[in-house]
Amino acid sequence: MVSDRGLEVLRAIVQDYVALREPVGSKSIVDRHAFGVSAATIRNDMALLEEEELIAAPHTSSGRVPTDKGYRVFVDRLQRMQPLTHAQRVGISRFLDEAVDRADVLDRTARLLSQLTNQVALVQVPIRRHALVRRVELVAVVEHRLLVVLILDSGRVEQRVVDAQQRIDPDDATALGRAFTETIGEHSPAAATQRLTGAAASAPVSLRAATAAVSQALTEMLQVGGGDRIVMAGASHLVREERDFHGTVTPVLDAIEEQVTLLRLFDEMGAEGEVATRIGRELTGALGEASVVASTYSTDGIEGHVGVLGPTRMDYAGNMAAVRAVARYLTRLLSED
Repeated sequence: MVSDRGLEVLRAIVQDYVALREPVGSKSIVDRHAFGVSAATIRNDMALLEEEELIAAPHTSSGRVPTDKGYRVFVDRLQRMQPLTHAQRVGISRFLDEAVDRADVLDRTARLLSQLTNQVALVQVPIRRHALVRRVELVAVVEHRLLVVLILDSGRVEQRVVDAQQRIDPDDATALGRAFTETIGEHSPAAATQRLTGAAASAPVSLRAATAAVSQALTEMLQVGGGDRIVMAGASHLVREERDFHGTVTPVLDAIEEQVTLLRLFDEMGAEGEVATRIGRELTGALGEASVVASTYSTDGIEGHVGVLGPTRMDYAGNMAAVRAVARYLTRLLSED
């Protein structure tokens, strides 16, 4: 059980490590913070924090650094999200108010958020919240290939060429498109995905292979519940922080180029509160050494997500405040459109 003073020691370690990028020792904590106890007492507190896996030694005889678990405790229990200064709020308002159209608003938002946080900024192109599938169209392209067109009532259109695994004539393609429209039309993406399960098994034997291929393609096209594109800015910040990652930062850069991964992550985080965080191992794959701070902006039936991505050694309080403020400004601007 970590004492109240132990938690304050954890706060000091996180703050000093974020600021200095150096492992933090007990003497440094005594010198920099007014605990009113000896370095030996602080070392005891640090030993308990290490037992709880909240801090760790990066190498022998060093100070300590926060673990992913330590950062999580800091974010959930210790950090204080300070509001932005008046000058920062005025700067955000002026910069975004100068946008000429919605695309310019999103581009400016990404650049502004990257400048405020020194992280990679991510802004999802907004979509209509309760979009329903309008229809599915299939076009025989060549040989056994089909163009699958998915149309939602929000105006979103997805296209994909698939291998039907069999020859399909134009009339069969048109008929199969109508059948899929009857199956998933007027349903939400989530409900439509469920209705596609087992579609191939109930199809005529002559079209079973094509039905399975199209079902798989539609399922993948429907899985991204939000907008299908993210505006990004500030990848250079990640490169400059490369030593915060083991080895090279290239896998992280590759992962953020895979926008489907980020879009799914945004969808998951959208239900977690006004500002949500994912830290280190809470993320998967190459992003497991990174952290993401995100919020939702919405108005008049449309919504999207905005956030930042960087190393786990980041200024969580400042980044959360910036993401929250920018999301609120986006909501206001879209309300005025």
